[in-house]
Amino acid sequence: MTARAALRRYVLENHLFTDDDAALKDADSFLETGILDSTGIMELILFVEETFQLKVTDDEMAPENLDSIDSLVAYVERKQAAAA
Repeated sequence: MTARAALRRYVLENHLFTDDDAALKDADSFLETGILDSTGIMELILFVEETFQLKVTDDEMAPENLDSIDSLVAYVERKQAAAA
């Protein structure tokens, strides 16, 4: 499963409570649309760390890394490339 697919499935199932792919666009801002609040972001960070075996540092906990599927995929890919 790709990072994009895993992240989409997680958000759809755990925060939107649906399996309807149309309920979430990859560019949708989690915070602006109310999909996630601060607690949801922390849960998402735990999911990312466990699923992709990486550490999200305090300075990386920013909207440009974590506020949409698109930004999350780019962040995970950067972290994985840096670790390789």
